[in-house]
Amino acid sequence: MRLFHISDQPGIRLFKPQPALNHPAGVKSNVVWAVDEEHLRNYLLPRDCPRVTFYTTEQSDPADIASLIGPGGSGCVIAIESHWLPRIQSECLYQYEFDPQDFTVLDEGAGYYVSRRAVTSLSEIKIDDILGALLEQDVELRIMASLWELREAVIHSTLQFSIIRMKNARPPREGIEAFHPLP
Repeated sequence: MRLFHISDQPGIRLFKPQPALNHPAGVKSNVVWAVDEEHLRNYLLPRDCPRVTFYTTEQSDPADIASLIGPGGSGCVIAIESHWLPRIQSECLYQYEFDPQDFTVLDEGAGYYVSRRAVTSLSEIKIDDILGALLEQDVELRIMASLWELREAVIHSTLQFSIIRMKNARPPREGIEAFHPLP
């Protein structure tokens, strides 16, 4: 197993535990976050970029797959708001790899791992082409005017999903009500 951390900051050698603010897993202590290789795709975007990511599992209803992923899909979709595209095209990210022995699983379905002590990165890779890095992960990238309706459809589906930084999304249009209120 390989574990990673994505940052917009270069040259981080030592990762110190930080407070876990508003995390749905209820983490109360300071931790270093890592994500497994399968879920790395969910984090290959600027930190504050809102996104809706979803993919199939063996438990996914074929009707949900057909309506949300569609035919010929890769099985994984990452949706972003269109006004974020220029920022995504102009920024770079840094991918750090960690020794998995330093971490414990927090949420296997989401690929979250944590360490409660400082850890040293094994490597650092600069990602100059964020869109290219995403597409190398075999995802379908959807660029949308608004994420809210898709978010609601995904939440009510049988697909596995991760909804990240929606507090930074443009407000929903009139008549769209969020099923899960934002923190």
